[in-house]
Amino acid sequence: MTPILYSFRRCPYAMRARLALAASGTQVHLREVVLRDKPDAFLAASPTATVPCLVTETGPIDESLDIMKWALAQNDPEGWLDMPPEGHGWIARADGPFKDALDRTKYATRYPDEDPEAQRGKAAEFLHDLDAQLNDWIFDRPTLADYAILPFVRQFAFIDKTWFDAQDWPALHHWLDRFLTSQRFESIMTKYPQWQPGDAPTSFP
Repeated sequence: MTPILYSFRRCPYAMRARLALAASGTQVHLREVVLRDKPDAFLAASPTATVPCLVTETGPIDESLDIMKWALAQNDPEGWLDMPPEGHGWIARADGPFKDALDRTKYATRYPDEDPEAQRGKAAEFLHDLDAQLNDWIFDRPTLADYAILPFVRQFAFIDKTWFDAQDWPALHHWLDRFLTSQRFESIMTKYPQWQPGDAPTSFP
């Protein structure tokens, strides 16, 4: 069976799943989900009812990082998994404290007891450290860490792009800009119509 990827174009978690699938060349059938109108097949497949969800022969994979690792275990032509151990620490910081602060900055009305400026400061601490680590990449070449983290830095940058662009993070700005103008990013951001039962399969990549 061809695996099925339930995805949402603008979700950073779904972006990183698509990045790894594209890099590995592992073919899936993509089903674009509209989050306010989740189809029954998706709700039946996803234990958490969140995108991305990859349905494989052995069952669903419901965490985006696990989807990345699964795809690269099938084929990893660029060696993304050949990453220094510190890469997992960078991903954990991005997925934990940075994403928490990002959400409390971007969706401040959902967190009335939090100060969005203080939360932006917490996110900035991570980005300051990341800027210090970066040359062209987090390590000496692109790895899983870069492509697991880039979609979330993109999401944070566009909360207030003027503010973000004014920060003294030269390596980080170069890293993000190179990603946003890359063919790789363009290729995973194709717009697809909302999937409906009975639609012809959409192959990705």
